[in-house]
Amino acid sequence: MRVVVVGATGNVGTSVVRALEADERVTSIVGVARRSPGSRDGRVEWHKADVVRSDLSPIFEGADVVVHLAWLFQPTRDATVTWRANVLGSTRVFRAAAEAGVSALVYASSVGAYSPRSKDVPVDETWPTHGFAGAAYGREKAYVERVLDVFENDNPGIRVVRMRPGFIFKHEAATEQRRLFAGPFLPRRLVKAGRIPFVPDIPGLKLQILHAEDAAEAYRLAVTQEVSGAFNLAAEPVLDPRALAELIGARVVPVSGPLARAAVSAGWHLRLVPAAPGLLELALAIPLMKVDRAREVLGWTPRHTAEDAIQAVLEGMHAGAGMDTAPLAPDSAAGRMSEVATGIGARSTPES
Repeated sequence: MRVVVVGATGNVGTSVVRALEADERVTSIVGVARRSPGSRDGRVEWHKADVVRSDLSPIFEGADVVVHLAWLFQPTRDATVTWRANVLGSTRVFRAAAEAGVSALVYASSVGAYSPRSKDVPVDETWPTHGFAGAAYGREKAYVERVLDVFENDNPGIRVVRMRPGFIFKHEAATEQRRLFAGPFLPRRLVKAGRIPFVPDIPGLKLQILHAEDAAEAYRLAVTQEVSGAFNLAAEPVLDPRALAELIGARVVPVSGPLARAAVSAGWHLRLVPAAPGLLELALAIPLMKVDRAREVLGWTPRHTAEDAIQAVLEGMHAGAGMDTAPLAPDSAAGRMSEVATGIGARSTPES
């Protein structure tokens, strides 16, 4: 089986490649990214390509499965750039997969594609995927779901899988997460259990999280089995501010929704943080997910808890961890200075 992984150098992509390398049924792996990794150990054939501009069909030629992971979270200050990469780029990937005659397409959707709902009752994969209009991430994920609807209708012979994970973390991707969401002014020495002074208790904030290794295992199962449709992915337990505070040894400080929104908005407008205010709104709006289908149809069970994933990313941030790829480059003074110099949230980053 020949598998192409688009966006193979980011948080999820590096773990997916590792999982596929360990499966003897996968005889050939092609990694696609805008910039090749520094280390090329293993049995991956690397191709430099941009989903917006490059001719992808020749790269996909002879592939059995295309896994599409590439996604831009930045720049949050220019939604036309992320729309071009995420929506138009995804459309080009899907079209190239059809032109190359692949048998299956596995796409990285997200909990962020789901329509808002109160978090009292978890939703299954039939819940509407119209996204949250107040965040570019939600709008783009929802739009690509509609593109896939058309793609499936036009290409009934291609098996299509949509993965809808919660928030994905791992130790090696910690610097990328810090760079994308917290920015260059977050001091590493404070990002450690016992040193974080408080966690804001924002009403309605509940998150589903999983480790990148578990997400990668779900992708491996989707690649190698004759399954189709959507799969929610998340680990237990669901984390709210109080559970998170207990995990990291911090106290809880009640913060109203309007105050939290105002603080995030001020930080973004003052160019102190790269995460746009809509991301907080999205986190408050998205529903909780049932993961029964992934367990019953894929045979997927996460090996790490949500708490494990949080601890891994915090330890990684404290250590400045990373990998030898452009998205996962380790923390450095030069890197932080570059983040400041380029406008904090104003520059696009490599595939994640």
